[in-house]
This record gives sequence, structure tokens and C-alpha cells, in this order.
Amino acid sequence: MGQVAVIGAAKSTDDEYRMALSVGRLIAEQHENLLCGGLGGVMEAACKGASEHGGLTVGIVSGSGNGNEYLDVVIRTGLGHARNVLVVQSADAVIAIGGSHGTLSEIAVALKLEIPVFGLKTWDIPGVVACTTPEDAVIRAVGAARRSPLYNTRRAGSGPL
Repeated sequence: MGQVAVIGAAKSTDDEYRMALSVGRLIAEQHENLLCGGLGGVMEAACKGASEHGGLTVGIVSGSGNGNEYLDVVIRTGLGHARNVLVVQSADAVIAIGGSHGTLSEIAVALKLEIPVFGLKTWDIPGVVACTTPEDAVIRAVGAARRSPLYNTRRAGSGPL
């Protein structure tokens, strides 16, 4: 399994929430893990979509709380916005939905680390692959994740080589 990060604003528009809900569902249907910052808005919607379809959700939260109610795994960092680096560095691919400056910082880190970024109504900057639908974004992100050098690397507890 790969790890696809979904990034976006903690206070999303209704359209962003609907897109994130679909993205989460589609990631779960592709049997990939969903990573996010663990808070509300886009992050919550993506987790809800994945959770309702049997996906694993991981929230790397900025403080010491539990994050949104749809998280399976909560990683409490106490790092504030610095946790954005952990979110994208832990991913094989990133899907950005809308967002503001926090999302922009995650996009910048992902691009610097050469982690592919696929966007839905997000920042229009070089390196972000603009997608037209949640399906388009997930197909592209999952494909990129599966080509990632880390995707097929044996992970602890994954059995014999």
C-alpha cells in the first residue's frame, strides 16, 4: 500500500468538502492509505470518505489533540504549522484541494522533495498538475504513488522478503 496525502484548508467551502469526500472514498477504493493534517474541512472530509469505504486514515496533527473523528491513527506532533513537512514527506503523492497559505507551504515542500502534487481548484503554480475531477486526481496520484521508489520498499511488519 502507498500513502497519499490530502491537503487543504481546515475551513473548506462546500464544494471543496464534497471534492475531498470523493477523493477520500476513491483513495480507499484503490486500497491506499490516506494521510492528512488531521483537522477539519478538507482533511475531515477526505478522512470521512475513506473511513466510510474501509480505508485507513492517518492524521499528523499540529497539536496534542485527537484531530477529526474519522482518523484511525493520530500522530500528535505539537509542531504547529511545521507538521506540514511531516504530512507531505510521509506521502508517495499529494492531492491538494483548494487551500490557503498552509496548503501552499505543503505544496512547496512536496515539490522541493520531488513528491508529485495533483490539484483540484488549488494554487496554480509550476509543478502542480491541475486535475478536473476527484477521479482524475486520484487516478493520477495513485499511479504516481505506485511508481514511487518507496512504494514497493519492504516496511516493518510486512512479512518476509
